Amino acid sequence: MASTGPEARDTLFGDRAGGRLISDIFISYSSEDQAVAKRYAEALEGLGFSVWWDAALRSGEAFDEAIEAALRAAKAVIVLWSPRSVGSRWVRAEATIADRNKTLAPVIIEPCERPIIFELSHTADLSHWQGAPDDPAWLSLVAELRRFVGVRAAPRAAVATPSARPADDSRPSILVLPLVNMSGDPEQEYFSDGVSEDIITDLGQLSALSVVSRATAFSYKGKTVAPGQLAVALGISHILEGSVRKSGSRVRITAQLLDARRDTQIWAERFDRTLDDIFAIQDEISRAIVGALKVKLAPAEKQRLEQRQTASAEAYELYLLARQFSRTGSERLKPLIVRICERAVSLDPGFGQAWAHIAFAEAEAAQRGAPGATHERALNAATRAIEVAPALADAHAAMADVIIRGPGIDLAEAEPFIETALRLDPDGFDGHMCAGCISVGLRRWEPAVRHFEAAIALDPNAYRAAGMVSQAYLGLGERENLLASARRTLACCERLLAVEPDHGGALGFLVTALADLGEGERAREWTRRAMLFDPDNARLHYNLACGMAELGDFDASCELLEGVIDRVGAGYLRWMEADNSLDSIRDYPRFIALMARGAARFAPADLPRVAGG
Repeated sequence: MASTGPEARDTLFGDRAGGRLISDIFISYSSEDQAVAKRYAEALEGLGFSVWWDAALRSGEAFDEAIEAALRAAKAVIVLWSPRSVGSRWVRAEATIADRNKTLAPVIIEPCERPIIFELSHTADLSHWQGAPDDPAWLSLVAELRRFVGVRAAPRAAVATPSARPADDSRPSILVLPLVNMSGDPEQEYFSDGVSEDIITDLGQLSALSVVSRATAFSYKGKTVAPGQLAVALGISHILEGSVRKSGSRVRITAQLLDARRDTQIWAERFDRTLDDIFAIQDEISRAIVGALKVKLAPAEKQRLEQRQTASAEAYELYLLARQFSRTGSERLKPLIVRICERAVSLDPGFGQAWAHIAFAEAEAAQRGAPGATHERALNAATRAIEVAPALADAHAAMADVIIRGPGIDLAEAEPFIETALRLDPDGFDGHMCAGCISVGLRRWEPAVRHFEAAIALDPNAYRAAGMVSQAYLGLGERENLLASARRTLACCERLLAVEPDHGGALGFLVTALADLGEGERAREWTRRAMLFDPDNARLHYNLACGMAELGDFDASCELLEGVIDRVGAGYLRWMEADNSLDSIRDYPRFIALMARGAARFAPADLPRVAGG
């Protein structure tokens, strides 16, 4: 709910005219949702809006003249719908007034049944949103609010990369829309997407350009949105769009650079080449954009634009295919990713990215006990990646990942590699994921949240990042954020399981999310289903055990953990010593006996302390 007594907030929240406070946006919410309302207010203020909200008012206070005046004067009214606000007559009243004034901008912050009179109103679903500035649903809401407010809130770059590069409105800002696959073969999508992503990466290395993140760019894939709308929604000045047609060894790429605000073409070109020229085409596109926007490059930036991880077009194409398979995190595809990348490195033994992908996939497969997968092979691949590409962030992130998934789980040994990875690429998804996992193992909750949320900003569909940040919020004791994160995890996992019902990673995190949300019956039902679908997946069983511990079903949790230790070994035992997901069960006699039995199986040297400084 909004607040009385706005006098002390005039400077920050609006201008006083005729004795009344005028703000761009009025936020209506239930007092129980105060933390969420604060997140919205602070984010909108950071974008230049003036906002009326106040934590001081509680439901039941008088709907007095000052509040009503602010409500009617606001150019947009955000109503935060949740099970609490739906039951508040004050929030309903504020929503009704806004609806009559045509200023209503409703938002769902938690699944709920809205009042029937508002069911037909277009409502933004932000139940997953934790503050990521480049979340597509958030950006759509911002664009709608700008339309309501008009010129009061001057557009500025709304998309910030996780590395939090300082905003510089003088820099050209560009959105690289995913190149359209014109090959007539949906299976070629990996190639057009891969080329698009590499162009984003190339341009993102240039300090004189502000480049919209991959996650936001790909959220517009397949959609038709006017350039002017994108300019307003994202605060961008330019758009690159085009298409790819690949047939055999021939490739045609079209590209055009637009002035987004004027919807006019600045540069366009068509490239008809052989596949061997794919790197030259990417270089020409990047150079053309630099020239058209009159961007000045430092010598080191020019050199980076010309560097490629491989000179083999065939190896590059295979790598793009493997990278596309890795996006879903599907465990069944890990052996395939390894085979594809092994073929790529046979074509070019110096292809660091392919070696790193082998390491990531092999380490994860070995961790879950997949037949034929070994930690030694993962370690060899990560070592090779660093040898052939010491300046490649993913090579160092892969080594850290191998270490924390292996039988040693030596987090102190992994830390220098992840520090190097994030220094080389502050916006590397795998770097932030590994850094977050290390922080969880060391019970450093604040850094864990920071790294996992950065990973989610880079890939909003990353179910594992969403699930792991819940664990960090649990460690911090932030119940509200834990529940919001669990809802986000649940949504991610449900989308994956709709396509791949036996996705082991999604099954495990879905159960832990349901447990966090207190949905015990559903969690147990999905646990039974997961055991039937993937009975030999040690990592899945471990995550299911964490969910059962959260629900207080300690015997079920111990039964699952016994199978994990018996089949996999010391690595899981070490992680169990540190994992706060198991804190509720630590005094349970069966768990104590389990840990003692596991410790007796391994030499003391195999069991260093994981948690702590």
